[in-house]
Amino acid sequence: MRITNNMMANSFMTDMNNNLENLDRIRQQLTSGKNFSKPSHDPAGVIRSMQLYSGIDANKQYNKNISNVINWLDVTDTALDQIGKQLGKIRDKLEEAGNPGFGETERKALKDEVNGIIASMSQSLNTTFDGKYIFSGTRVTGKPTGVQKDGTTKNNSIDYVNRDGSMPLDPAGDEYKQMEGKLKAEISEGVVMEYNVTATEVLEGGGDLRKLLEDIVKHLDSDDQSEISKLYGEDLGNIDKALDNVLRIRAEVGAKQNRMEAAKEMNKETNFNLHEILSNIEDIDLVEKNMEYAILQSVYISSLQTSAKILQPTLMDYLR
Repeated sequence: MRITNNMMANSFMTDMNNNLENLDRIRQQLTSGKNFSKPSHDPAGVIRSMQLYSGIDANKQYNKNISNVINWLDVTDTALDQIGKQLGKIRDKLEEAGNPGFGETERKALKDEVNGIIASMSQSLNTTFDGKYIFSGTRVTGKPTGVQKDGTTKNNSIDYVNRDGSMPLDPAGDEYKQMEGKLKAEISEGVVMEYNVTATEVLEGGGDLRKLLEDIVKHLDSDDQSEISKLYGEDLGNIDKALDNVLRIRAEVGAKQNRMEAAKEMNKETNFNLHEILSNIEDIDLVEKNMEYAILQSVYISSLQTSAKILQPTLMDYLR
């Protein structure tokens, strides 16, 4: 087969273009720091990197969820601490009421103090975080409790509140069910955690605290010795149960806080690992690519020099 100059020229042009394309590809990689800029450069790598980006985005959302739950639990623990201290103050008042010589005047003064503590307790139960009532279950836009004042005795009592602010809340209604609802957050793939405490858990978990508080102010207001004696007997025992309930709930909150801190650390590790894997797929090895670029550049220059020598002879060259 006869090889013409034109055929050799075309072959050299094809080879040089291939060399130039390879050189340009490496140049782009060195400039961008990435192994590929188009799906055609590495289809499998592009698919894997897209999966990793999805995983990183999901992990970011898990991190936000974890941070939100941690903050929510911190606020919850602070509110429960306040409620525990308020119950502790009432307990101290009940012990005072059992002192010998404690008369009607002293009991009335204690009643006023307890009424104030009851109002403060309702405020603690209406604590908000990020504009949401933390003890309202899934009905986060409505406060869970309010204070009712008896028109005759002026005694305070805590009750559940409707969304419109009216009291009492119908225990058979939808709003009550919502107030008992649990808030959930996904903290990692397939792992969902309930993180809120409801007002019903605080007020009913250790007996009916609403009725107990109402009874205490009635007993402080009474002149009947049998009613008065309940203050440092039955009422004191029931307050201890309410305190134990708050401590139990705080222990559960503390356990969840520890779990969230562990989840946060795991989330950080997962995020680091995902980025490391992504870097291994996308990012170039700078030393390797510089060597590859130098080799391809040498090949390209050599091909130019070789083609110049081989394709140089013409008819005039032979006539010379």
